[in-house]
Amino acid sequence: MTRNDAIARARLYLQSGEFLAELDRRVAYRTESLNAERKNELYAYLKDELTPSFAALGFESRIIDSPSGRSPFLIAEHHESDSAPTVLSYGHGDTVDGMVGEWRDGLDPWTITTSGNRAYGRGTADNKGQHSINMAALRAVKETRGGKLGFNAKFIIEMGEETGSPDLARVADMHRDALKADLFIGSDGPRLSAERPTIFLGCRGGIRIHLDVNLREGAHHSGNWGGVLANPATILVNAIATLVDGHGRIKLEALKPPRLTNAIRDALADVKVEPTEDEPQLSDNWGEDGLSPAERLYAWNTLEVLALSTGNIDKPANAIPGRARAVLQLRFVVGTKVDNIAEVIREHLAANGFPMIEVTTAQSFIASRADLDSPWIKWAAESVKASSGKQPAVLPNFGGSLPNDVFADVLKMPTIWLPHSYPGCSQHAPDEHILLSVTEEALAIMAGLFWDIGELERPL
Repeated sequence: MTRNDAIARARLYLQSGEFLAELDRRVAYRTESLNAERKNELYAYLKDELTPSFAALGFESRIIDSPSGRSPFLIAEHHESDSAPTVLSYGHGDTVDGMVGEWRDGLDPWTITTSGNRAYGRGTADNKGQHSINMAALRAVKETRGGKLGFNAKFIIEMGEETGSPDLARVADMHRDALKADLFIGSDGPRLSAERPTIFLGCRGGIRIHLDVNLREGAHHSGNWGGVLANPATILVNAIATLVDGHGRIKLEALKPPRLTNAIRDALADVKVEPTEDEPQLSDNWGEDGLSPAERLYAWNTLEVLALSTGNIDKPANAIPGRARAVLQLRFVVGTKVDNIAEVIREHLAANGFPMIEVTTAQSFIASRADLDSPWIKWAAESVKASSGKQPAVLPNFGGSLPNDVFADVLKMPTIWLPHSYPGCSQHAPDEHILLSVTEEALAIMAGLFWDIGELERPL
């Protein structure tokens, strides 16, 4: 039996309907981690669904309660040889709200529904479908090799990623011996596009910045007080304009990343950001000057205004509001100094005439990435090309935020992410779906990758 046999077997799982039946069973668990009433569902997904599935693959599993009690974890291990490479994989079984009643044609978010090239269901893209692909690829390799993988494999599945993975780093630190591995391979987030396989080596960080202007209680008639009472909304929008301009360019130098290196520019040289017809098209004259769209998205910082609030937009009164607030988000790459970001912004605003604005931060994610010179990167890219016939895009980091720092910084291992979704998958929204064509290709890619790991006599 050969590598091609393992790939063919993995493809057959989808073609026969077996993979979608398995995923349908997993999607049926209503694992909304932001919903306190779903706590039992989070445990059930690990205990009743994944534990027996891993057992069928020859893994020993255990469920671990989180230190905060918020959501459980599962650690699974399959050991074959002390000298063989060990690979750690990751996934999360929790989802965002199902948004029942908001899906097209009345679709049930907790049931797989196929339509053309799409399979709809909450968690299909984020992340049940992705870790299910990796588990199915492992099964294809194991069956093809007559019951052996050829390497040691470990998994950690968390049930709190959609709440910011609050306990993942601590659990990883507490169980670092059980999670020790030569390489991390995870699958989450989207590819560069549906047509191009993608490898990314880390993620941008993210931090929310709250700006509040509280001048007085209540609103006051604009005819009687206009021109003599300071307007908090006017103050706030002008303050934001000192941080980011009308074309999305960051103005405060302290919010910018270090200069792009030649290595990062070279890695992104052949990467094109090309939305499909049903995805939003790129905006003209938006973002940092002198950078390509790929460099803006994967190698630069952005400051986005997520929400603005003052008065009542639906029923505006002829009155000057007493308060205004905004929530901004800084997406940042490795090397950006964010430890005292609130104080930096506070001092900047005060120096520009806005000392009355309160600045606080929340919901932060750490930026991290693997070493671009790691031998695992070239090896993985060659494996993906051999399985798909396509040269994968290799991104220094994902544009969004994932808990890559746990594996890169806490567990100290090279990290490789191979996503199986695409930008238009509607994750976190109604109509979340995976593409069947991408799923079949992903099954082949992962089966080939896991086969190639089993061919290594020792870690790279």
